[in-house]
Amino acid sequence: MPDILYDEIPSLDLSDFTSGDMQRKRKFVDNLGAAYNNIGFVAIKNHYLTDDLSSRLYDVIRKFFALPDSVKQKYEIPGLAGQRGYVGKGKEHAKGRNTGDLKEFYHIGQEVEDDDPIKIEYPANVWPDELPEFKEIGLEVYRRLENTGVQMLRAIALYLGLPENYFDDKVHHGNSILRPIHYFPIENPEGVPADAVRAAEHGDINLITLLMGASADGLQVLRRDGKWIPITALPEQLVVNVGDMLERLTNKKLKSTIHRVVNPPRDKMNTPRYSIPFFMHPRSEMSLAALPSCIDAKHPKLWPDITAGEFLDERLAEIGLKKK
Repeated sequence: MPDILYDEIPSLDLSDFTSGDMQRKRKFVDNLGAAYNNIGFVAIKNHYLTDDLSSRLYDVIRKFFALPDSVKQKYEIPGLAGQRGYVGKGKEHAKGRNTGDLKEFYHIGQEVEDDDPIKIEYPANVWPDELPEFKEIGLEVYRRLENTGVQMLRAIALYLGLPENYFDDKVHHGNSILRPIHYFPIENPEGVPADAVRAAEHGDINLITLLMGASADGLQVLRRDGKWIPITALPEQLVVNVGDMLERLTNKKLKSTIHRVVNPPRDKMNTPRYSIPFFMHPRSEMSLAALPSCIDAKHPKLWPDITAGEFLDERLAEIGLKKK
């Protein structure tokens, strides 16, 4: 019997997984696995991020991106490969492309508050002087999305037949990134390259991505039959998708689904769009070598062994943020 081709992404309730009811938990795991095998995305409600915090972060990032370019550029730090602070307009492009995406963004990274030796791997976060509230709100959202991501990875581990806590130590103080994005208005569409888009089609680098509700339509996911499906995160939901690292670890049992952000109709090109994904990364030393349980005669090993840190460096070069 052929798989169902979804016209929208399935919605799941995280409280089914965390309730303590084993039947609800098993159903959540099964439904999550089915969705990740099919369309690669799910919408999650009853996660750890509140609507109030989400609104407060959107308010502060709108204020930041409204600052003059000359002010924002104070927070673009050379030598960090865009991993902290501001990244200017058109600096990033999809793998395999040279035309920059029509966006600018800000990166908030991991803060290690104990004596974990991984602390030396992470540059300090960069906070704009003009918006003192940005730090408190940004870090609180970071922690809540990270905690939600841990629960999602526990469900994924169970689906894969691994111990529930398989990923816990691998993502503890992981190299995760919270990325507020501004898809800026285009006042003069004739002045941009013909092939420039808000975000060209791509797969995410990381294990999983947790996306807060965006301020406008535009996100689309590529279904397996080649049809693009529009995705909208409702205010109370997070959209959670598989990234390339998880695809590699599972030898493509779980697929990193290609997605994009399309340009609005020409008459709306002068309107902004804001989006805030949380890219959940493991620690750099985690091996992405295919799990033995995901390799068999029908599914031979697809990629050579590599660590998460090595894979990230390779990708940052491919998308234009790091010098090769």
